[in-house]
Amino acid sequence: MPSVVLIGTLDTKGEEYAWLRNRLVELGSDVVVIDVGVGEHGDTLLADVPAGRVAEAAGANLRALREAGDRGAAVAAMGEGAAVVVDGLHGDGRVDAVLALGGSGGSSIAARAVRDLPIGLPKLIVSTMAAGDVSPYVGASDVTMMYSVVDIAGINRLSRAILGNAAAAAAGMARAYQLAKAVQTAGLPDRPLIGASMFGVTTPAVDAARDRLAELGYEVLVFHATGSGGRALEGLAGSGMLAGVLDLTTTELADDLVGGVLSAGPDRLTAAGRQGVPQVVAPGALDMVNFGPQDSVPSEFTGRLLYAHNPTVTLMRTTPEEMAELGRRVAAKLRRARGPAALFLPRRGVSALDAPGGAFARPEADAACFEALVEGLRGSAVAVEDLDLHINDPDFGRAMADRLHELITGGAS
Repeated sequence: MPSVVLIGTLDTKGEEYAWLRNRLVELGSDVVVIDVGVGEHGDTLLADVPAGRVAEAAGANLRALREAGDRGAAVAAMGEGAAVVVDGLHGDGRVDAVLALGGSGGSSIAARAVRDLPIGLPKLIVSTMAAGDVSPYVGASDVTMMYSVVDIAGINRLSRAILGNAAAAAAGMARAYQLAKAVQTAGLPDRPLIGASMFGVTTPAVDAARDRLAELGYEVLVFHATGSGGRALEGLAGSGMLAGVLDLTTTELADDLVGGVLSAGPDRLTAAGRQGVPQVVAPGALDMVNFGPQDSVPSEFTGRLLYAHNPTVTLMRTTPEEMAELGRRVAAKLRRARGPAALFLPRRGVSALDAPGGAFARPEADAACFEALVEGLRGSAVAVEDLDLHINDPDFGRAMADRLHELITGGAS
């Protein structure tokens, strides 16, 4: 039977988890219940992994957590312990899906517990917090959030329907995941994975690179450079799942520098280098910073060159000074790479808007970026390919793909 792991605070949600467990068993699932509650009155008969063991897995003591009375510290400790327990179960082949329910605390514990599980393994959290900003719970993983509508306080007409849907979803996903594992173990070959970054204004380049990489025998995962996409790419690059990274669209670094709304944080463009994963990089869409509707652009940018991409997205052209700083930052990140890396420079423009005659065509700004990149990489092991092409010229994307293949296979650089 497929195995569903339930992660819950049985001291406050014992009735609901007992109901969930029974429903999952009816649906043909094996169930492992992990108690992450720190209260005195947990349902010890329901728990397959009691709270004390979870606390110990985090290097903590359950009684000490109770006596300290620090809810934040307790939530953090039980989240870390649950992650260790779930990882062990996964290593034993006993996790085909994870299901949890709770408020802010229970959701936080569950989110930490599943954060490091492989992408593709089903993770479902039914939460009172799911109607708001769920980024603290989802992060860069593939967690599915379901809004509980009513508070998770007993089984009633509404909660029965919602939790029943959650149980059915978890059971169905667990069975599908189990079948997918069986197909993989049957010996069907998997193509090496490549992670690629893309924006609307660099789509033709990535499409050309993706087609070429497919010809070379790779499967390409494309990440939309919207902040969360960049973080997901970084997470996957750090997980060991990728054979290489085609980081053609590094635009999130511009948002991080200038204060746009699509920053992926200061660690963008670091995971592949840290893990030694081969990478080819381009300054794709560094000509722009992203904001919401035009009236949401901060007043400090009054007078800057703006472009209404659509009613909800306003783009702002980066200045020569900002482009130069972006060049320095990219070069510094690439110099630290432990694996093979190459940088490609598109001399005729870094985005669809930066083509000759385009709204963001400012050759002097691009030149400032390119100069800083070349200077920053001088004397390093990073090869620089300077091409008299626009970034969306199909030959540019194909050239990046061919170089990445060379770096992965150890061909000539």
